[in-house]
Amino acid sequence: MAGARFRSLPFGLRFALRDLLGDPRGFSIFFACIVIGVAAISGVSGLSRSLSQGLAREGRTILGGDASFSVTARELTPEQQAFFQARGRLSEISLMRAMARRDDGEAAMIEIKAVDPATYPAFGAVALDPAVSLAEALAEKDGVDGIAVDPILLARLDVKLGDTLLIGNSRMRLRAQLMSEPDKLAGGVGFGPRVMMTRKALVAAGLVSPGSVVRNATRITLNGNASDEEVKAFAKAADAAFPQAGWDLRTRDAVSPQFSRNLDRFTQLLTLVALTALVAGGAGVANAVQGFVERKRMQFAVLKALGATGSHVFVIALAQVLAAAVFAILLGLAVGAVIPVAAAETLKQLAELPVSASLDLRGASFGALYGLLVTLIFALVPLGRAHEVPVAALLRDDTRSIKLTRYRAGAWAAAALLAALIILSSPDLKLGLAYVGAAALAFGALRGAAWLTMRAARAVPRPRDARVRFALANIWRPKSLTPALVVSIGLTQTLLVALALVEGSIHNELARADAGEIPNFYFIDAPKAEAPAFAAFLAEQAPGAKIEHVPMMRGRIIEMKGVPVEKITVAEDAKWALDGDRGVTFSTDLPANSRLAAGEWWPADYNGPPLVSLEERVAEGLGLSLGDEIKVNVLGRETVAKITSLRKVDWRSFGINFVMVFSPSTFAAAPYMELFTISYGAPSVAARDAMDARLAREAAKRFPMIVSVRVKDALQAVDKIAGQLALAARAAAGLAIVTAILALASAVASGQRARLHDAVVLKTLGATRGWLATTYALEFGLVGLVASLIALLAGAGAAFAMTTMLMKIDFVFPVGAVAATTAAALAVTIALGLAGTWRVLSRRPGPELREL
Repeated sequence: MAGARFRSLPFGLRFALRDLLGDPRGFSIFFACIVIGVAAISGVSGLSRSLSQGLAREGRTILGGDASFSVTARELTPEQQAFFQARGRLSEISLMRAMARRDDGEAAMIEIKAVDPATYPAFGAVALDPAVSLAEALAEKDGVDGIAVDPILLARLDVKLGDTLLIGNSRMRLRAQLMSEPDKLAGGVGFGPRVMMTRKALVAAGLVSPGSVVRNATRITLNGNASDEEVKAFAKAADAAFPQAGWDLRTRDAVSPQFSRNLDRFTQLLTLVALTALVAGGAGVANAVQGFVERKRMQFAVLKALGATGSHVFVIALAQVLAAAVFAILLGLAVGAVIPVAAAETLKQLAELPVSASLDLRGASFGALYGLLVTLIFALVPLGRAHEVPVAALLRDDTRSIKLTRYRAGAWAAAALLAALIILSSPDLKLGLAYVGAAALAFGALRGAAWLTMRAARAVPRPRDARVRFALANIWRPKSLTPALVVSIGLTQTLLVALALVEGSIHNELARADAGEIPNFYFIDAPKAEAPAFAAFLAEQAPGAKIEHVPMMRGRIIEMKGVPVEKITVAEDAKWALDGDRGVTFSTDLPANSRLAAGEWWPADYNGPPLVSLEERVAEGLGLSLGDEIKVNVLGRETVAKITSLRKVDWRSFGINFVMVFSPSTFAAAPYMELFTISYGAPSVAARDAMDARLAREAAKRFPMIVSVRVKDALQAVDKIAGQLALAARAAAGLAIVTAILALASAVASGQRARLHDAVVLKTLGATRGWLATTYALEFGLVGLVASLIALLAGAGAAFAMTTMLMKIDFVFPVGAVAATTAAALAVTIALGLAGTWRVLSRRPGPELREL
């Protein structure tokens, strides 16, 4: 039955399948390049979908209820509380930063989470060690409240369970280690270890005062088993009932919009790196197809001699290549489907992320389309040779006079379709356009460099050394490996150089902290009544240090140009400015580390209606300009301010600066805290660390309510996160390296026949194996050097854009790391070239001469 169905296929397809199944030689690298690229693309997409589904499925547990309403430096009003209590069960928590210190003054910053054990957690469970109930761990015993702490704090302060710590004005006892909390993701990223206590203990510690940066979140679990639609309707009703509440509202289907956006961006970045791996393997596809056409030369000649048209032969060859591509794509999709399942448990344990492994049909479809289009881009031109070459030329192995215009046009059309697919499927249009533009520029530069290298090699005066002369001839001769080598090496090394430079720039920020070029400390939550005393204390502790302080409050933009922000579409890179409360300040003078980009600053004695100055890029992303009005909610009070200036801020200085700076009279009478920075140098890193430790200890002793944030520690936390992300990017880039190596191997293999002919002739004339090896090493080394130089420029350009435009840090060029990357690429290129030509070097002339 199967045989009958097979015989019913068109002749060309039937012939192609039989020939492919009977002789699949030469397609191994083709298979590997497609499988790796498609598996990476579909796997990354599937893992992202699994994370998104896990967030949706566990949304109630992560959020701590069906909906969450957060306010900063205040609490919900009795009317708001009554509104929620009538509709469901409440659970309240408070989040803030503070200092925990030992009796000897040694201190560490902590992230406090104050809860009511009777209602928290509403879903899931808190894991403690020892395994006691949360109520027991946090209970007051003998007049001392209990706390559960992150194990990191025990190591940082060298304390153990049963000891006591001073937090604010209270002494609290370490009762348990906090191993996990179900709503950790909803709380965002913190720079200190978590400390859990009761809300009653937080108040008793004296940490909550007017203006304190404490975030109070009220979670509500609606009566009955509410559906997603009912939760959304409730959220709208709450906003309608209290239009001036100014709260940060989250529902269980959108637990963390910022996390979801970052996940989408990072997924896209990894997908583009995986796509680069697929494209880098395109040279392997082209070489494999070229080798296939060479092997089938006599068969195609016979078919044409028997009356088959060029189109018929082309269809047969294309059918074989597409059949191989479909098999490779299906295998890649199968491998990609396993990736989310394999990574699920690891992510749950290491990052406490909810992963719901599932098949991502959309991602699989895009992976398959990418694989098919890359196959067409790199296979059409080699396959065109089977169509255009006449029978006599095939038999003579002469292909110099053929015209491949239509096939090149087809390849360009496939490339244009691939570019359109990348852009249209990209969550971030700018990133998609940037990738396509950068890829086109890189390909153009590498192909241009290959062409110039071949022209230069041909134009160079003939050297006396025959080995150099032969190496240069190999670079420019027909069917040279130069284009394939330059593209494969260049694309891969561009990725490696870009990653090395980005990581180097991140590490440089830590070095800047060590050198005292940026502030040593931020001190937050300094009561304005204590600001003069604290400034004097800092001047006493660090004579000659640069001390700055400004008022600071928390507020959120709720309207722009009279329209609620929920109804306005803003640029992707500006959405963070509307997520929750932002730091705001007021000032008579233009802040340091910023300059006016547009408009005018208000006079020092201005006392009129509220005015505001916005950071230039944020204003552009929000669609705001001079003269527009924004409404902000600060400490529960709504204020409308007119934009009179835009500022360009140097965020890389790490000095005090804000997105929104208001005129002095706007909040002068409001309860606010002061934000301090201090910068000082030291003769050595050790002396500076000692100074940091002493200042933090003394500040915690004399001003226990003020939180000290060591900038170096914050940078190290960011560096750790960046390192984890870079590890994932390096893993994806590693796939590009593998496919590029496969492409190099296929390129070398495709040139074996011509090299074998040359080697036989040269050996007959007396050339030794060492002589030939030196020649090939020169050839591959020169080509690799050209590719490395182009990759160096392209990688440096990409890293410069990422660090200065996206990450807002200084771009540095670590010469050692880049030189090591370049040297390694050259060594691998030469080694692969020599390994691939080893068969040529080891063949004896006699048997080969009889076959030529």
